[in-house]
Order: sequence, then structure tokens, then C-alpha cells
Amino acid sequence: MAGMFGTDDGVTNAASKAAFKTGLNKVYTWYTGGFIAFVIVLAILEQMGLTRQWIGLIFLLATIGLYAGIGIMSRTTDAAEYYVAGRRVPAVYNGMATGADWMSAASFIGMAGTLYLTGYSGLAFIMGWTGGYCLVAFLLAPYLRKFGQFTIPDFLGERYGGNLPRFIGVVAAILCSFTYVVAQIYGVGLITARLSGVAFELGIFLGLGGILVCSFLGGMRAVTWTQVAQYIILIVAYMIPVIWLSVKQTSVPVPQAIYGFQLQKVTAKEKELTTNAKELEVRDVFKQRSVALAEKLKDPATALAADKAAAEKAVADLKAANGALAAITAAEKTLAAVPKDVDAAKKSWTAAKAAADTKARPLNGMPPHAQQFAGDPNGDAAAQKAYDVSRRNFLALIFCLMVGTAALPHILMRYYTVPSVKEARESVTWSLFFIFLLYFTAPALAVLVKYEVFTLVVGTPFNALPEWIAAWNKVDPTLLSVVDINKDGLLQLNELSIGGDIIVLAAPAIGGLPYVVSGLVAAGGLAAALSTADGLLLTIANALSHDLYYKMIDPNASTARRVTISKVLLLVVALAAAYVAAQKPADILFLVSAAFSFAAAAFFPALTLGIFWKRATGIAASLGMVAGLGTTFYYMITTQPWMRGLFGITSPVQLWWDIQPISAGLFGVPIGFAVIILVSLVTPAPSKKIQELVEHVRYPTLRAA
Repeated sequence: MAGMFGTDDGVTNAASKAAFKTGLNKVYTWYTGGFIAFVIVLAILEQMGLTRQWIGLIFLLATIGLYAGIGIMSRTTDAAEYYVAGRRVPAVYNGMATGADWMSAASFIGMAGTLYLTGYSGLAFIMGWTGGYCLVAFLLAPYLRKFGQFTIPDFLGERYGGNLPRFIGVVAAILCSFTYVVAQIYGVGLITARLSGVAFELGIFLGLGGILVCSFLGGMRAVTWTQVAQYIILIVAYMIPVIWLSVKQTSVPVPQAIYGFQLQKVTAKEKELTTNAKELEVRDVFKQRSVALAEKLKDPATALAADKAAAEKAVADLKAANGALAAITAAEKTLAAVPKDVDAAKKSWTAAKAAADTKARPLNGMPPHAQQFAGDPNGDAAAQKAYDVSRRNFLALIFCLMVGTAALPHILMRYYTVPSVKEARESVTWSLFFIFLLYFTAPALAVLVKYEVFTLVVGTPFNALPEWIAAWNKVDPTLLSVVDINKDGLLQLNELSIGGDIIVLAAPAIGGLPYVVSGLVAAGGLAAALSTADGLLLTIANALSHDLYYKMIDPNASTARRVTISKVLLLVVALAAAYVAAQKPADILFLVSAAFSFAAAAFFPALTLGIFWKRATGIAASLGMVAGLGTTFYYMITTQPWMRGLFGITSPVQLWWDIQPISAGLFGVPIGFAVIILVSLVTPAPSKKIQELVEHVRYPTLRAA
């Protein structure tokens, strides 16, 4: 196994390539069998009395130790091995590694959760992300492999003939990759905390050790073979609870086939819950809360003074009457929860009113699962506008995710690692297949979990709720909480607050599976987050060490020095990303989607025009990348709540054509194309050498590799 991962020798002929692939097949067959045996042994030990905490710790330590072992065996100081795994990764394994690189915490943890909360509109993520791989296959992967560089900024520098496009590419690659990696490390912290029981912040840095040991020593070679191992774990972990829920509910072990059947049941239950008398009671309480909070916000200073005086009086009265200790403690907590000043009160009450408004709507604020868009195309003017805006944002999100997928540096880098252009194309096909396995299953998982919650959890007495509700409430009350609003002792849907990020992680417990499967799913989520984080950190470190340092600052730097600098930078960037993630800056889905918009606006116009239009010039590409990225960034910081707060923007939000900030790339991409085309037409054409290079790359690859 060490020889398989650790050799620096090139694979130069068909026989050695075949032997190399045969060896890989044996290694990963044994690995898969060993992993399944490991899970079975843990399941037996659980039945014999092994505690959940020990199961979680064993999963955490065993998987991170496995990845560390592969990373150590794959260590290298050879530049080609470190940056592009020696360009010898077979297509099927590169497809598997790309699948793991792609299946981030957002895909593994967030996808089914988003579909659970948003229904049909969540399919925009699946259509956008999978459609993006079609663009990669047809427009980019084969041609980028033919150019033969190490990184995307490297391609920009060679194609556009200068350091300015390369430098802008470095900045853009760092921006979108850093935004993305923060989301992954946040996911690592969440899963590690669930597995080991440690605090979220400590979980981040424990997971960070696993990330670093995979990529620090061996670069792309270590990351590639680790990602193959991680894909096997994450896909097994994802499939088991979905198949189990499918069998439990329908006796059919093919969840994708019974998805529509269960959706009909969910739709019928939604109609019942919408008119249920108890649900109406709860929604009325939240409506009253919203009205009361609106009154407070009219004069927050007076309302705050009244709240504080009432809370102080309650404590004083209880103490004077020698009230019960529990009552006094509760009153003191109420007093401590009173906002400290008017600004804090306005912020707290505004957030509480928004939450109450959501809870006052049917189905806990969720749209009917099968409803395509909000509003009604045949309704009144307001309903028609809501329908148009919803549909517009659905299509805008698909566009941004498709184009962003096709331009993400850490994904495109993977196609530099295969031996030939032909295998680059095959690799994209394999990538699509391995990604399809998860994405085709996510909608089914969302519906199966929703059916379980609607039929078996809602209506249950509070003293008989499933154990998983209390367990996840302890991990993070903001992700899952229950409150008996109408004091009837039964849980109504609008009394349950559940975050999308726990739908997948809690699925085994929701389905009644042994805890070992929960540990397996958490390990799968950890594999997804670690694999993507590895690729992203490597992208950032390589952009700084190869493109900035070696190509622009010190072209005479030795190979060993370049690789060493890359390792040091990888460590620095990883620690910075972990620090930002520990602050819990925003939800995973927004951070990931922002990265797609940044990548789309910065890279897609420059890459596609650079490949297919030999007249595109370097200054035009530079201005186009800056214009596209600048437009996207401006729209995000002026419309997205968290970024508005970060940059201190207080002016009213003004959406362009009602497009949400998650789809900001919709404006940046066409501006990038327009600037590159217009500026290219009024600036001198590229050199004959570059134009011939573009011709050579495009047409021979269309015939054969």
C-alpha cells in the first residue's frame, strides 16, 4: 500500500498504467471490506454495551487516523507529485476523488436539509451543481488539461501572457476558496462536536488536525488518495439510513423509486396540519407575539425600561415572599436576558419578531413540499408578483451554481492530475456518476424524514418525545428545540424548530437505527467536509506558493523550497480559516453559495473566452475579472444581512430585479463577458504565439487525445 501511494516514479507505458490501476483496485477493495467489517464490529460492541461516547470517539479517531496514514504514506517533495499527483491518476479514481472534493459539508449535510425546509425550490441546488459538470465536460476540463499547467491562475498567466491576469486569478482563487473552506471547517466543528461531545470550537481544531495531516505532507497526491477513501466512507454512510427509512416506511429498499409515493403522503399530511385546530392555536400565539414585539419596536427605549422594571419587580417580589428557589432562579434568568441597551433591544426584538412571523405561518413557515414556486400565476397582482419573483430567483440560482461549478479552482485542478485529455473527459463522466449517487438520493431522504416527523413526531406527548430530540438540543439549541407554546402537553409542528444542517446527521436516530449508524453518518459528513477542505486549502496554498511566489517573485526557487513554502502557507491559511469558522459567521449554505458566485464572476468568462476566442487579450481578461468580481461582491455586501453588518452598511436594502444575494453572480458573469469582449476589440491582439497555442489546444483535442 505504501508503494501504491508513495512512489515518485512516473507511469510511462500502458503495461505499468494497467499494473498501477490493478494495484489501486486491490488496495481499495481491501479498504472497503475492512471498513465494512469495522462498522459491523462496532455494531456488535454496541449491543454488548459499548457507550455512545466511545463509539463516537472511535469513529472520529479511526477515520482521522486512516486519512493521516494515507497522507503520511503519500508524502513527497517532488513538484509534479505535490501539485498534480504526477498526472497519473486513473479516470475512475479521479472521478471518485472529484466526487469527494465536490461533496462538501453543504452537499452531505446541507442538501437534504435544504430540501426538507424549502421543498421544490431546493432542487435548484441539485440542478445547478450537476448541470455545472456538463459545462466542465464540454467547455473546460479537456482544454485545461491540454494546456498542462498546475493551477487556474497558472493557466490565466500562460494564456493571457502576463502577471496581471495571474495575480488577479490568485486573489480571486483565494477569495472564493477561503469563503468555501470556512464553511467546511464550520461543518467539521459541528460533526466533531457531535461525535466526541467536545465544545464546537475545540471540535474545529481537532478536525483541523485531520485536514492538515492529509494535505500537508503530500499535497495533491496525498489529497487524491485520501479523497478516494473519503468518498467510499461518505457514500456508504449516506445510503444506509436512507435505504433503512425506505424499508421501514414502504418495505422497498430503493428510496429513489418510492420518493414520489411518500411525497403524496406528505402532501396529504401538510393539508391536514394546515387546518389542524391545535396548530392554529400555536400559530395564533406567535401572531400575538409578533404584534407585541412590533409595539415594542415603535418605542424601544420605553419598552426596555418597562421590561427591566417588571423583571426586577418579579425577582424582588419572589424573594420578599420567600418563593421557591426554582421560581427565583427562573426570574433571575429572565432579568439577565433583558437586553443591556436600546440597540441590543432593537436587534433582539427584530430577530424575535422575524422568527415569530415565520412561526405564525402554516407548516412552520415551510412551503408545501411539492409546490413549485411561491404565489399563484392565476391569483391577484401580489400573488402573481410573488410567483414571478420566486421563479426568477430559482432560475438565477441554477445559473450561478452551474457557472460557479464550472469555474471553481479546486475542482478544475483535479483534471490536471489525469494522464491525458481523453482521461480528463472520462474523469468528468465518472465524477458525474459518483455525484449523482448522492444527489439522486437527497430528495428522497428529505421526504422520508419529513414523513417521519409529520406522522410520528408531531402530536407526540412532550414526555414521550424521541431521544434524538433531546440529544440534538444539547449539541446546539439553535439547530433543534421544542417548546410547548399552547400548554397542551402535545408537540405541534410549529412548536418544533429544526435546522436543515441536522436532517442528515439525525436521520439514523429519526429512523430508529442503532447509534453506530449515527456515528457512521457523522463520520461520512466529516469525510465530506475534510475532503473538500483538503482540496480548497491546497488550492489556496498552491496559488500563493506556485503562482505568486515562484512565477512572480522568485522564478529560480528550487523545487524543495517551493513545496516547503506551500506547506507553510497551507498551515497559516488553515489556522486563519479555523479562527473565522469558530466565530460562526453565517450559515453553511450562504457561504458555499457565495463562493460559487465569486468563482463564476471571476473565472468563467476569462476561462471560456481564453479557450474559445483567440482574440481575447490579457488586459481585457484582467479588467473583466475585476469588473465581474467587483459587481458580485458589491451586490452581496449591500444586500446580504450578515455581510451588511460586517461592512457596517445601514442604508435600505435595494434588490436588483428582486434577485436574492445568494445569486449575485448573475450580474457579475455577463459584465465579465461584456468587458472582456469589448476591451479585447479595442486593444492589440494577443501575440501570434498565444493565438497559435489556443488553436493547437482546441482543435487537436476534439479529434483525439
